[in-house]
Amino acid sequence: MVVNLDMVFSALADPTRRAILAMLLEDDMAVTDVAEPFQMSLAAISKHLGILAEAGLISREKRGRVIWCKLEPDALRAGSVWMQGFGQFEPVDLDAFERFLEEELAATGAETETTLTPSA
Repeated sequence: MVVNLDMVFSALADPTRRAILAMLLEDDMAVTDVAEPFQMSLAAISKHLGILAEAGLISREKRGRVIWCKLEPDALRAGSVWMQGFGQFEPVDLDAFERFLEEELAATGAETETTLTPSA
């Protein structure tokens, strides 16, 4: 399967579609079950599912009268591999960053106090 990254990232740009993918992480779901938590019509959900299917992020299969949706992780994997090519973006240690900011603010605050306090 050839993955079109433009279509993948375009599909991922919408919060509803990201929520649908998160739901499908758990298990395959019927279209009606996918639509249940959203405040939109079944037709609108079907359009979202169509975009996800075109991007290769999900597959749909008719079982009897019910259409089932299944997550297809290969498209996500291709996007992840592409992003990993930008290795300079390593995970940030948020705790260390917070400590750094606190130290900088404390140092700046001390300098500001000494410059604003009139000498007698």
